[in-house]
Amino acid sequence: MRIIAGSAKGRRLVAPRGDRVRPTTDRVKEALFSSLQTRLHTAAVLDLFAGSGALGLEAVSRGATHAVLVERWPKALQAIATNLEATGLHDRVTVVAGEIPRTLTDVSGPFDIVLADPPYEMGGDALTSVLAAVVPLLSDDAVVVVERNRRDGPVTWPDGVVPQRSRQYGDTTLHVATVAPPAVQGDQ
Repeated sequence: MRIIAGSAKGRRLVAPRGDRVRPTTDRVKEALFSSLQTRLHTAAVLDLFAGSGALGLEAVSRGATHAVLVERWPKALQAIATNLEATGLHDRVTVVAGEIPRTLTDVSGPFDIVLADPPYEMGGDALTSVLAAVVPLLSDDAVVVVERNRRDGPVTWPDGVVPQRSRQYGDTTLHVATVAPPAVQGDQ
């Protein structure tokens, strides 16, 4: 596992052993960041269920101004610390340790990009709850990307978020949504 592009290109990353963290493959990362490239410059990124921190670190390496990585598992937090050291991106990354959505009260937005790679065992209702907690932290033109196993089916997006597309890459599906535009005065 490595950083694919940007200022930390080629830096090797570590991930904890076991099946609690499943790093995003280079193929999926490349597709994801190619689709976000025009949004990354000056973006604030929120990486939920950060695992090794690879997605948030890739975003910062590619030009995001700042990333907040949220993770609860101690071994994953150790991997994030190691990866921050390896990439030298300390000054543009904040790590928040704890349960989501509870820890989101400790996070300040707005965020332009949200990357969420929840655990396989997280059910759809729990994921929708997490995404609803994120909505107040989003900028007006934010994009939210959820990485799920293809067998998990579509994401149920909360109010305020509009699905845009889903793309499958092997067993992984990326679900992309944007902030709903504000209601026009005459539409009420």
